[in-house]
Amino acid sequence: MTAGQLMKLLEQGLQLVGSGDRTDLRRRLDQAMVRLQDPSIRVIVVGEFKQGKSKLINALVNAPVCPVDDDIATSLPTIVRYGEPASAAVLVPAADNAATENPAGDGGDGGVERRPIELSDLPALVSEQGNPGNARKLTAAEVCLPRRILTGGLTIIDSPGVGGMGSTHTLTTLTALPTADAMLMVSDASQEYTEPELRFLRQAMRITPSVAAVLSKTDLYPDWRRVEELDRTHLLQVAPDIPLYPVSADLRLEASRLQDSELNAESGFPALVAHLRNDIVGKAQRIQRRSASQDLLSVTENLRLSLQSELEALENPEGTPQMLAALEQAKTEADELRKRSARWQLTLSDGINDLIADMEYDLRDRLRRIQREAETALDQGDPGPVWPQFSQWLEECVAAAVSDTFVWTSERSQWLAAQVADHFAADEVSLPILHVSDSGDALDPVDQMPELDPGRVNPIQKVLIGMRGSYGGVLMFGLLTGIFGMALINPLSVGAGLLLGRKAYREDKETRLKRRQGEAKALVRRQLDDVTFQVGKQLKDRLRLVQRTIRDHFTEIADEYHRSLSDSVAAAQKAANSYAQENEGRIRDIRAELKKVDALHRAAEAVSAEVAGTRSSAGVG
Repeated sequence: MTAGQLMKLLEQGLQLVGSGDRTDLRRRLDQAMVRLQDPSIRVIVVGEFKQGKSKLINALVNAPVCPVDDDIATSLPTIVRYGEPASAAVLVPAADNAATENPAGDGGDGGVERRPIELSDLPALVSEQGNPGNARKLTAAEVCLPRRILTGGLTIIDSPGVGGMGSTHTLTTLTALPTADAMLMVSDASQEYTEPELRFLRQAMRITPSVAAVLSKTDLYPDWRRVEELDRTHLLQVAPDIPLYPVSADLRLEASRLQDSELNAESGFPALVAHLRNDIVGKAQRIQRRSASQDLLSVTENLRLSLQSELEALENPEGTPQMLAALEQAKTEADELRKRSARWQLTLSDGINDLIADMEYDLRDRLRRIQREAETALDQGDPGPVWPQFSQWLEECVAAAVSDTFVWTSERSQWLAAQVADHFAADEVSLPILHVSDSGDALDPVDQMPELDPGRVNPIQKVLIGMRGSYGGVLMFGLLTGIFGMALINPLSVGAGLLLGRKAYREDKETRLKRRQGEAKALVRRQLDDVTFQVGKQLKDRLRLVQRTIRDHFTEIADEYHRSLSDSVAAAQKAANSYAQENEGRIRDIRAELKKVDALHRAAEAVSAEVAGTRSSAGVG
């Protein structure tokens, strides 16, 4: 069934709900229609610097949307989606939240505004050369192109290079993954996967299972097939179903220019495009259709409940005792539903509090281990000359630790949602989609490590330090030898002065070393304390967002069921007290309404079965 046919079913559902007092059911159908009308399917492209991510996207859409150069690095996410005519814009933090929109389509809170720009100005804004360190404070860039590959809702996101898979860029990418439908990990054919790349891949698989690997620049490296074989071996160790696509963006662009189908096949892109269309876009569309069909099934079941109760009461007026017993049972069920609601709310509240406490402990434990390792390393040598390298090592360790905590928190959030769902019927209630990163695009950066005195002493300073130590030795031994009639400055006093000067220089050197080590440890402790404070706050915000998402999701479901039970009780009571002459007309109306509801229910079941059958056959294939 197409999206258009499903839209017609949703419109029929809205007509059945009508403009009456069942605003909860109308709201659910309205939300399902909005999801179908904007089928944005987000695919984020990640990888280290200079691996060919930007050129890969350019080759996919056959347009120079992302800057490509040996000296240019992407510093800003670039969102490529369908749009006609071609246009570009930058997303900036909004000064007024009332006039904002959420163009990324990730279900976030917005907080950004869209400013149109010329396509020719895009490279200067999204590259490190034109916008170093994102000095312009831009959130992202957006490009709309009339390309067939993008017509199904496919949205491709070019992420900044993750800087060795160990920097804060890695953490930024991980926080974006929960809002993405799939991820393409790009690594060129110059070498096999590095350990940081495999570590990032394992983390990403725990957040989004839809991951594909791309081996880029096959035209530049004659031994790329050997690298492909090694990479496939590594991927099998991470997960057995991660596909790998060797491609050449240059061949793809040249094939497009020459309209050469054989050259295009040689580029390797047809297989990657087929994966995007069938496995990513097709799967997301099936999930969207299944979600809409489940909404229709739930709405029709709620409508049928009250109609069926009233019809039974009208058709069997003689069964008054049984009807009263059924009413009492319905009231008992409604009360039981309230109790179940209280239980799931208690489970959610306790679960979030436990999760926050566990998250804080996990983060502090990881950072304390790093602090102990850093202090041990500082005690073993002079931190001054190697401070830049040490700072980079500390940043990578902290980013890795925070990434692990983030991934663990994301998994626990999904587990908590499943625990809450256990209070409801598993076949009737779906889990909410937890966009854990909706509270921000990335964890706010912590200030860089401060500079440390390198401890270098020039020759003049060394002489002055030695002279200060030798002065006392020359004077003391000169006076002592003067008793024997020797001059103040003589070979013995000079020799003593040199020995004491050398000793003074060594003591001063050790003192300065201890001072630098102490200062370095203080800087490490302050840095880790800042990370704990900042990251802890961000992760708490995310968990509070999870709590609100789960609470609102299951509250709506509980309210719908409770409202439907209450309506069935009220309808049955009204039917029991109505006059006989009014019954026949009402029975005809109810039967006609039930016929429409049952027809829509069967159509929704057919959609759900069709989606399930398609998914099953895709899994077999």
